[in-house]
Formats: sequence, C-alpha cells, structure tokens
Amino acid sequence: MSPLSSNDLERIFESLDRKMEGHVSIHELQQLLDRVGNHTTLEELEKLVGSTNLDYFDFFFFCEAVIKSKISENKEGNYDSLESDLLKAFKVFDLNGDGFISCEELQSVLLRLGLWEKCNGDCKNMIKVYDTNSDGVLDFEEFKNMMSLSVSSNF
Repeated sequence: MSPLSSNDLERIFESLDRKMEGHVSIHELQQLLDRVGNHTTLEELEKLVGSTNLDYFDFFFFCEAVIKSKISENKEGNYDSLESDLLKAFKVFDLNGDGFISCEELQSVLLRLGLWEKCNGDCKNMIKVYDTNSDGVLDFEEFKNMMSLSVSSNF
C-alpha cells in the first residue's frame, strides 16, 4: 500500500473529472472503487455519499474517511487486505526474516530502490522516530504505526 497525499487525490479527482466540471459523479466514483477492488452498488454509494455528485472537497473527505476506516478496522484486529499489504511490505524490509527492520536492512532496501540519497542516508533517525520501545529496530506493530501515521498525515 502506498499512502495517498493530497496531491495524489487531486490528480485522481482531475482524471475522474474528464469534463472539467468541478465534480465527479457517483457513477465515476463507483468505477474507481471497482478498479481498486471495493465493489458497491450505485444505490449503496449514493446513500453513503448523500448525493449524486462530489466536488473536490467532498471527494477528498470521502477518501480520507475510507482510509481512516481501513486503519480503524486493522486496529480492532481485523486482518483485511490492508493488514496483508502491510505485512508484505514489512517482509520486503525484513531481509533476514527475524521479525525486525534494522538500520542495515532499511539502508539495503532503500539503496536497491534508489531512494537512499533522497533519505539523506540517515536510517538511524528514520527508525528512531517510530521505535516506541527504543530497541533500535522496528517490529511489525511499529511499522504499522509508521505507515498509519504516514497515511493520515498526508490529509
């Protein structure tokens, strides 16, 4: 899962608003949701949204609510697709499979992805920010918190 920033949401909104009318219909929203695997009927969506069109701000807040809803579901212990995606992402960084992401593992993955320079080469401080038990590594819960905070801070 990659966090969506307000810029991402603006680009998505603009691509849905092909007629450049300043709103998207619930039909267009339904097509977007179908593409990302969230199937719903137009009737259900209209009840949820409360109208047949969304302007940018309504769209923005709708997306924010959906993401926060997914995060809340995970905090209640439901292991849905978001939890599964987070576990897969965690395993990408946990190179030795010990259940922790060390500074060396983080650096190795960021180097392979070509992102090391963008991070200013400071993995210890990157880990320290989310390392709630101060053991110098990230466990899965700390990683989930980091990703959840990244998602919500983009709104």
